[in-house]
Amino acid sequence: MGHVVDIGKPVNYTGGLEFSSLTYRVTKKIKDENGKWLSQEVDLLHQITGYAPKGCITAVMGPSGAGKSTLLDGLAGRIASGSLRGKVSMGGLDMSPSLIKGSSAYIMQDDRLFPMLTVYETFMFAADFRLGSLSRTEKQEKVERLIEQLGLSSTRNTYIGDEGTRGVSGGERRRVSIGVDIIHGPSLLFLDEPTSGLDSTSAHSVIEKVHDIARAGSTVILTIHQPSHRIQLLIDHLIILARGQLMYQGAPNDVSHHLVRMGRKVPKNESSIEHLIDVIQQYDQSELGVEAVAAFALTGMKPPPIGAAAHEMSASTVLPSPARPSHRAKHQVVEAQGRDKSSKRLRLQTHAQDDTGFDHSVRSPWNTSKSWSASRSGVLQSIGFSPARRNDHRSPSVMGSSPGCYAYSTEIVQSTPTPHSSDYTVNENDYLTPNDFAHDINHSFHDLGPKFANSFFSETWILMRRNFINIMRTPELFLSRLVVLSAMGIMMATMFLHPKENLQGITNRLSFFIFTCTLFFFSSNDAVPAFIQERFVFIRETSHNKYRASSYTIAGLVTYLPFLALQAAVYAVIVWFALSLRGPFIYFLVILFMSLLSTNSFVIFVSSVVPNYILGYAAVIAFTALFFLFCGYFLNSNDMPNYWKWMNYVSTMTYPYEGLLMNQYQTNESFGKDPLGRDVTGFGILKSLNISLDPTKKWEKVYIMLGWAVFYRILFYIALRLFSKNQRK
Repeated sequence: MGHVVDIGKPVNYTGGLEFSSLTYRVTKKIKDENGKWLSQEVDLLHQITGYAPKGCITAVMGPSGAGKSTLLDGLAGRIASGSLRGKVSMGGLDMSPSLIKGSSAYIMQDDRLFPMLTVYETFMFAADFRLGSLSRTEKQEKVERLIEQLGLSSTRNTYIGDEGTRGVSGGERRRVSIGVDIIHGPSLLFLDEPTSGLDSTSAHSVIEKVHDIARAGSTVILTIHQPSHRIQLLIDHLIILARGQLMYQGAPNDVSHHLVRMGRKVPKNESSIEHLIDVIQQYDQSELGVEAVAAFALTGMKPPPIGAAAHEMSASTVLPSPARPSHRAKHQVVEAQGRDKSSKRLRLQTHAQDDTGFDHSVRSPWNTSKSWSASRSGVLQSIGFSPARRNDHRSPSVMGSSPGCYAYSTEIVQSTPTPHSSDYTVNENDYLTPNDFAHDINHSFHDLGPKFANSFFSETWILMRRNFINIMRTPELFLSRLVVLSAMGIMMATMFLHPKENLQGITNRLSFFIFTCTLFFFSSNDAVPAFIQERFVFIRETSHNKYRASSYTIAGLVTYLPFLALQAAVYAVIVWFALSLRGPFIYFLVILFMSLLSTNSFVIFVSSVVPNYILGYAAVIAFTALFFLFCGYFLNSNDMPNYWKWMNYVSTMTYPYEGLLMNQYQTNESFGKDPLGRDVTGFGILKSLNISLDPTKKWEKVYIMLGWAVFYRILFYIALRLFSKNQRK
């Protein structure tokens, strides 16, 4: 026997996520019949209205290209402001993208973690970023509980690993990815294909942990493709999309009733969810299109049969009275939007008896233009959910029997279900917290507090500690540079040993200085793939305000300074004494260090604006050639055409090259004889190259290189802010 419906009692809907009329329109290029490219606006999401209950797992499903990830990004505030239209609210509060990011976590499909950190270290750094107000001991206790709750105790001290380093399994890595984003107890949790790439057992284990998180009081929304039967049993609420339109919303165990109302029977031993998606794809491939199924979700009007489905429909079948449209011989046209020009217009015709009491403002359950601003109970009633009082004699349903979530029932309310409803009941006592995930969600989204959990200096220190650990555990990058510079230093010292005191000897010494500048520029090129790999982690961590881009920029700079200084010092010591160079050694060392710093800053900046390391290498090599050409070695600045002189100032090789020459040749000392037997002094060499003879100008070269290093780091920071966002345009 069904529950007694109490329409007058408002539904308690505190904390769930509600969304209304979400529309995401983009412009794409298509070819017409004549082969010309035309611009056309397409709706990737079209008027999507619904909700995600608190304490439940809401799964977004649908065929490929349905708009699942797009909807998830829209709800998570990851679509650029102004591109997404509609309304998102939570607990009665309108949620802007910044509010959503502050109260939510987003787990990407790819696991972006540092491979050389252990599971415990990964969680501890996440706690440092997210739980700045807690003491070290409290963070450690929380991390230990989280490791236990996620079933990671046996891998606590195992490296995350990657293709080159053996680490945790795929399922364990996915649970770590979830754990680092839920350590602060977010009110909302978004997961994009959390089971992608996992075997059946690992996938079920991951969803089990997500199920526990939901039962602890969080609102969980995930996209999933072809879940197994065991995973389907853990899903509480279902949203099915196709071509950016809503096909179904409700309890998973109500899908079969939905299909029956469509006139489609679920074959024996087949999943009703999979069968509904198959039906949607059949309509999509027919002349009717998915608009026929969308129209049924909107108005309750049964879609016309297609192909072999015709025999399943009975000509006498009528819709349940609550969903029947009024006015005899009423024609309704549902225009297909969000499809390309090949989309067809579906004209549905129905003949029904008069229903003078039908409320046209809610005739389309998802049309909220009039009712969405009403109370939450009005919202739920307008979208076809009947509030019911919980009573102790109900029959427990498969999906609703777990504590902490709304209870769904497969029983029909008053024997006449509405087109989208199950027996929908809510009770605050159901919001149980069986573990420590929720801790009552101490920071409510109504009072989010500061945007970042730590101060700028605290973030910088945490990032520096993590950078140092990663460097020490992956020494190949800096050791390879050190070995290359040491080997090249030995080769240079032996090649240019004891230069002749003539013009050829002077030319050889000039070649040594320019090659040194070029060598130091090329030694920084391996930073391209290193940063591009790390950029994905940066995007993941900053998408929900773990730390500032500015603190990341400063931490990276400060961490690498001692390693750059070590490389410069090793090379300087090898060549200085072997070649008996003159001038202050400290200046020679500073010039080499600043050369490394400025070129490293330039390469890091280029890495931040290119999409992959192949283009990064190509760009760096091209600029290396340009800087080498205009540094003054082949042509001094006086001999360059006026329209190219600016390149001499832009080249980062100009200043270390001139600085090294000034340090060596700012003297009246003779360095050889010209063909006429005259002494060639250091000042004479500098004068012929159009380089200043003023000793005080030497340090100007250092300051200019420092300025370029700062300039490129600022550009790097701007690029992080503008181009390293995980956000749709």
